[in-house]
Amino acid sequence: MRSHGAGRNEATPKRAPPSGARTPNLRSNCLSYVEVLAQSISVIAPSTVPAAILGLIFATAGSGTWLSFLLGMIGLVLVSFNINQFARRSASPGSLYTYIVRGLGPTAGVLGGWALLFGYTLTGMSTLCGFAIIAGLLLGQIGVHLPVLALFAFGAIGACYIAFRDIQLSAKMMLIFEGAALALILVLGFVIWRFKGFAVDASQLTLKDATPGGVLMGVVLVVFGFSGFEASTSLGEEAKDPLRTIPRSVIQSVVVSGLVFIFMAYVVILGFEGSSASLDKTEAPLAFLADRIGWGWLGALINVGILLSFFSCTLASINSTARIAFSMARHGLFFDALGEAHAINETPYIAVGISALITFAVPAILFLCGVPAFEGQGYFGTLCSFGFLLVYILISIAAPMYLKSIGKLTRSAVLYSGLALGFMMLPFIGTIGLPGSSLFPPMEFPTSLLFGLFAAYMAIGLCWLLMQKSRHPKMIPTMRNAIESVDLQFAAPANASPNISAR
Repeated sequence: MRSHGAGRNEATPKRAPPSGARTPNLRSNCLSYVEVLAQSISVIAPSTVPAAILGLIFATAGSGTWLSFLLGMIGLVLVSFNINQFARRSASPGSLYTYIVRGLGPTAGVLGGWALLFGYTLTGMSTLCGFAIIAGLLLGQIGVHLPVLALFAFGAIGACYIAFRDIQLSAKMMLIFEGAALALILVLGFVIWRFKGFAVDASQLTLKDATPGGVLMGVVLVVFGFSGFEASTSLGEEAKDPLRTIPRSVIQSVVVSGLVFIFMAYVVILGFEGSSASLDKTEAPLAFLADRIGWGWLGALINVGILLSFFSCTLASINSTARIAFSMARHGLFFDALGEAHAINETPYIAVGISALITFAVPAILFLCGVPAFEGQGYFGTLCSFGFLLVYILISIAAPMYLKSIGKLTRSAVLYSGLALGFMMLPFIGTIGLPGSSLFPPMEFPTSLLFGLFAAYMAIGLCWLLMQKSRHPKMIPTMRNAIESVDLQFAAPANASPNISAR
């Protein structure tokens, strides 16, 4: 069990407090395993995948959709093994940012953290758009019509308040909301299967008319559906027994979500068989099936569940963004205020406020410029995937480097790293494309523009890092020592802490 003060050295602010004053930090040792798991599950938002992107995956994978989900789950479990090489040995609010620093050095680590901030922030924007869309739909059914900007503001302010108020309140709200949404989705899945007489669908099990290329392209979309599964690593300061709870939550969030995806893919495709509609052309497949089997009221409840899931994901994204920014600020990368914790609530309240403000402002500005919430949701979802993709590749490279530096490298660790990297090449190539390839065609507009925006964002991050290193020569050694001190607190006395080479 982690001691009450574990992880505090990494979070030590650069400026000393007045004599006799206690430096506010995040609340230690307060979140149970289930609450930690809720953070990762909420960012994945598994209840939204069958409702929102299952049709897109089916359009490419066909009857092999369940196999695309299975392969995606296995691949991301391999990535999880690499993340857990760090999570079993150290924990802090810095999440994968500090892990990559340990394995590849400060430059790669900071760029990884910069990409991770991008991924979580854009995820929050995407789900805030989804929240506004579903909220507008539900309110319209009872004759209430609110402006989209008002719905953006309601979702962002609500998430900001909960994240500011108490991490335990955040965790409990995410657990209840996402749990309710998942329960409704699974009930519908069971009812659909019962309506079909619990049939064994031979066309799916034998991959009828599915092609290897189609299944592989389905995997590309599946990986993006799992994005954010590692979010619990940002709760390293607040989790109980973090060296156990966080590694378990990382892997189990992938497995739990994957099993839900596989089951729902199977029953939804089965449910559409014999109907006049096509899954890949139906905007609301779950509502369609609920009406088809005479459970239309359950379809309405599922919309409420999806609304709660979108809100939970927005809240979880703000929580993760704020804690990574908090950690990076205390290492001198951002202004000091972002590294402050509330004296009573013990939350990174300034980082939370700024994260929520950005999460609201960008979708609001785009909407005022004529971009509907539905289109904004798609754009933000595509953008966030670029950040996560880069981070998962970096962490898979960093894991064996880290283990080698501490004398713990094994053949199995090298194998996990190689397999994870090989797997991540699939979504990477699927995103970037190959010239002349019909299976992986080069990206087209607007995806090429979105990728250009991400590349520009990463270039800004690199320039910012170089400028900070020039202005504050002691920043990198201070960062290195702070992150090493966390490892020392968790390490057995006999273990020596490795040095991190400045790159």
